[in-house]
Amino acid sequence: MALDQYVEEEEEGMSFLDHLEALRWHLLRSVAAILIFTVIAFLSKSIVFGQVILGPSKIDFFTYRWLCDIGNYLGITALCIEELPFTIQSRQMTGQFSMHMTSSFVVGFIVSFPYVFWEVWRFISPGLYDQEKNAARGAVFFVSLLFFLGAGFGYYILSPLSINFLSNYQLDPSILNEFDITSYVTTLTMLVLASAIMFQLPVVVYFLAMSGLVTSGMLRSYRRHAIVVILVLAAVITPPDVISQILIAMPILVLYEAGIQIAKRLEKKREIKRAKEEAEDALNP
Repeated sequence: MALDQYVEEEEEGMSFLDHLEALRWHLLRSVAAILIFTVIAFLSKSIVFGQVILGPSKIDFFTYRWLCDIGNYLGITALCIEELPFTIQSRQMTGQFSMHMTSSFVVGFIVSFPYVFWEVWRFISPGLYDQEKNAARGAVFFVSLLFFLGAGFGYYILSPLSINFLSNYQLDPSILNEFDITSYVTTLTMLVLASAIMFQLPVVVYFLAMSGLVTSGMLRSYRRHAIVVILVLAAVITPPDVISQILIAMPILVLYEAGIQIAKRLEKKREIKRAKEEAEDALNP
């Protein structure tokens, strides 16, 4: 390659430093979005902390009322949760303030996630081929949708049931459940964020299948292994409650099966495209 041709191609493209500069601005805009929503959440203390964060610790929470309505309809009074026998305390001088900051940051990150992922996608997408861009069309929407579905599942289903189990679990009636605010907020955020991340499984399978790293047959053959791994992950990210583990394992298993179907559809599309190309080559030797 001639030197002038090489210089011309370098000028048309972006150098390594240019990529670093572009990445820096994408990261700065993402951080700015998170900080903006974090500040809004921090200033909305009565709503964010009083209603959202502490919501699953109150009897009138939506999930508890919903379960009670189902119990009344089915005649199963055990589904009605009439008491959460625990109190939340702050045993550290900076406990309430630090948890206010932490919960505001988590809420800010969750709300700004679509924009943050959009910035990340804007940095990654120029390096993809046109075929890959077309295949990944709508990635921001589907990733954000699965993220919010997972966060909603963790907040409305997994968290209240886990809190109910842990608050009613006693080794002896003389032992009172008095939870520290740090422990409560950490458990709640861990369950919500873990569920949001685990719900990204179909997206991960889609990109792995698109790149040819996994196939539907491979996913089917490793289904038993996947079930064991999912149950172990559910046991790690949930409290020692069999019901909570099953609740988070079930949707993940459904998402795994959905990933198998996604990989199967990609393989069919790839076969159809290959057949068309072979037919065109046969007509135009």
